[in-house]
Amino acid sequence: MKYVSTYLMLVMGGNDSPSAADVTAALEKVGVDVDAADLKRFLAGVEGKDLAEIMAAGKEKLAKFGGGGGGGGGCGFAALKHCWLYGQPQNCRGACSTRAVA
Repeated sequence: MKYVSTYLMLVMGGNDSPSAADVTAALEKVGVDVDAADLKRFLAGVEGKDLAEIMAAGKEKLAKFGGGGGGGGGCGFAALKHCWLYGQPQNCRGACSTRAVA
């Protein structure tokens, strides 16, 4: 992710095609280590591609993930505390109903 974000910042700063040396220099200025093999792999993936097209394709893929909230977790903290203190599950649906922790 650090290579992607640095690459994008360099493009936004006016460098239309940042090189490995550009990305490395930017990251090292702020004390971030660079793995040359990982950076090379990333740059090979974006080489010769239009950044706007890459972003649009990524946006389409993200849209397939869907949205909305997830279901509730098992017990909330209050229910767990109640189980621990009194040995009785409270609105827990079995997640902590085995027995109280002593």
